[in-house]
Amino acid sequence: MSVVGHSPPPFFKRGPAPLARLFFFVSLSVALLVADLRFHTLEWARLGAATVLWPLQRAAYLPVDAGMDLGDYLSSLRELKNENEALRKQQLATANLLLRQTHLDQENQRLRALLEMKERQPAIGQVADILYAARDPFSRRVIIDKGNQAGIEAGQAVVDELGIVGQITRVFPMTSEVTLLTDKDQAIPVEVQRNGLRAILASASAGALELRYLATNADVQTGDLLVTSGLDGVYLPGLPVAKVVTVDRENSLAFARIACAPVAGVERHGQVLVLGRRIAQARPDEAAPTQEPSTKGRKSRARLK
Repeated sequence: MSVVGHSPPPFFKRGPAPLARLFFFVSLSVALLVADLRFHTLEWARLGAATVLWPLQRAAYLPVDAGMDLGDYLSSLRELKNENEALRKQQLATANLLLRQTHLDQENQRLRALLEMKERQPAIGQVADILYAARDPFSRRVIIDKGNQAGIEAGQAVVDELGIVGQITRVFPMTSEVTLLTDKDQAIPVEVQRNGLRAILASASAGALELRYLATNADVQTGDLLVTSGLDGVYLPGLPVAKVVTVDRENSLAFARIACAPVAGVERHGQVLVLGRRIAQARPDEAAPTQEPSTKGRKSRARLK
């Protein structure tokens, strides 16, 4: 209730009705939309507002961009780690294949050399694989994968592409035992290839070899090649056995000390060639004795006369 002659304070003044305001602003919005659509009147206003608000927009997007960059970084690290693991496995597999290929190439070369050695020998030979070494730690013997069923017999010579390896000492149905050239109980008659000097080659300590029972003035030099003499009836003559390493000619000794080293890979290779038994030739003293002409016929003929 107002007093006569006094107007109400501004706080109590009422403006247009809310419905009128709504209608006004809707009409204004529609007019602006139509004007902008037809005449592009608000384009500069939008550009100005976008220019002013661009720093604020970038600041608002910084956490989102940082999160996306961090996710991409972690994802790339995971991919790189997986790729490195895959490449490492591939490298290991390739290295294994390369080593296997190298081993196969070396084995093929050795088998080819063994076959060439087999063709050069007059005896029949069989290629055999070394299975394992004998259990006796004080002997130097190996087991091969050929036995009675393959026609192997005790006493046959065993060689590789370089020379003598050993000799068959025991035969089993599927395997055989080979006593190596460096065994303490092994000895073989040899001769110096340079001059034909014959001697006995036997095992010394630590798998070495030595020429025994040669005088101090024997014609043996360092580097001489020793080959089989064939006098034992087991080894074919001319097979390489060892090389002279050192020659010790002390006057106080009855015999010279001649150290030798095996030519063949006695304890290094995995394949060997087993030579067939050497056919022993009949000695002159073992030939059948010739029958002397009988004198009975002469005496009988003399009596008749």
